[in-house]
Amino acid sequence: MAQGCRAPPPNPPPEGEGQGRDSLPPLGRVGAGALPKGPDEPLLPFVRRPVGTVLLTVWLALAGIAAFFNLPIASLPQVDYPVISVSASLPGASPQTMATSVATPLERRLATIAGVNEITSNSGNGSARVTLQFDINRNIDAAAREVQAAINASRSDLPSTLRSNPTYRKANPSAAPVIILALTSPSRSPGQIYDAVSNIVQQKIAQVPGVGDVELGGGSQPAVRVELIPFALNRYGIAMEDVRAALQAGTANRPKGDVEINGQRLQIYTGTGMANNGKSASDYRNLVVAWRDGAAVRLADVAEISDGVENINTIGLFNGRPAVIVLVTLQAGANVIETVDGVRALLPSLQAALPQDIQLEVASDRTHSIRASLHEVEVTLGISILLVVLVVSLFLRSVRATLIPAVATIVSLLALSA
Repeated sequence: MAQGCRAPPPNPPPEGEGQGRDSLPPLGRVGAGALPKGPDEPLLPFVRRPVGTVLLTVWLALAGIAAFFNLPIASLPQVDYPVISVSASLPGASPQTMATSVATPLERRLATIAGVNEITSNSGNGSARVTLQFDINRNIDAAAREVQAAINASRSDLPSTLRSNPTYRKANPSAAPVIILALTSPSRSPGQIYDAVSNIVQQKIAQVPGVGDVELGGGSQPAVRVELIPFALNRYGIAMEDVRAALQAGTANRPKGDVEINGQRLQIYTGTGMANNGKSASDYRNLVVAWRDGAAVRLADVAEISDGVENINTIGLFNGRPAVIVLVTLQAGANVIETVDGVRALLPSLQAALPQDIQLEVASDRTHSIRASLHEVEVTLGISILLVVLVVSLFLRSVRATLIPAVATIVSLLALSA
């Protein structure tokens, strides 16, 4: 009978010999604690989970693309403090009167608003402006509501002769306008252009998001100008206050009441006796300002009356032609490109709403240099990415090795935007 035999087990190889790559366990079966620690240890979770890494990369890229189009754009770094200016007008008042009677009560009320860093005021003939500067983190819309409340509270402290409440603008009066528009006409004077567009252009542009203030210059509202002759007043013994009272009484538009007869109510209307309802100088020449020796002294006897504008100390020119200038100022923190694009998008509808003989044109646009600089930045980034890809491809000569830094560079730039 044959008897089987068993071969003895092979001797184990000496230590340090016969242990090749095949003797190591697979990477996936080794616990985290068994891996050697080194500078690449934080990257191991991304290597073990490729699907999660791809999803994270795609999410960063999409977030960067969405944030790129919402990046704030400005010619210089954003360091604008929120500023609100409050304006009030009282025709005929001296600078000292405006400072003591208008600016001081406003300052007293506005100083109680939280977050105000600085208050400055400037008073002139018939006008006063109070400028408020807030903390850089202050929300300008919330501050504007508090400013309006302070203006309403100060109304009892202001002169009763102040025709309208002070107004505020969410713009720095010393800031340069971002876009300037010009209104010209071959057949109208600047005063007539101003009268035709003041109720259309200013209100519409002020509604564009990002616009802080819209100011019309180069013209003023049409008015009848009365220039008194001191020697004639002295000859008739008439005071200037008598002339003012006569003008006010002759142009007053007060309710006259009604009459009830047999159950019917009749409204009483009285004409002013003026052919053009007080809009022309001819309507005022025969106005009686006083009686002397039984004879009427009319306004034309003591003054020179002419058709003009409220403010004769302003002029606007565009390409050598008289024009009304529209100055658009940016609100603090607003995107200058989006604001100017919004104003430009509104121009066709504004032109359609204006009379046919008035042309609306863009005189100046500050965003041209900003757009050019932004375009150069985008071109530079594109060239940089292309150079990175070309250099890696030239030295490694591998499509896979080239694709990895290309994707990493693009995703890193997009993640910075987010």
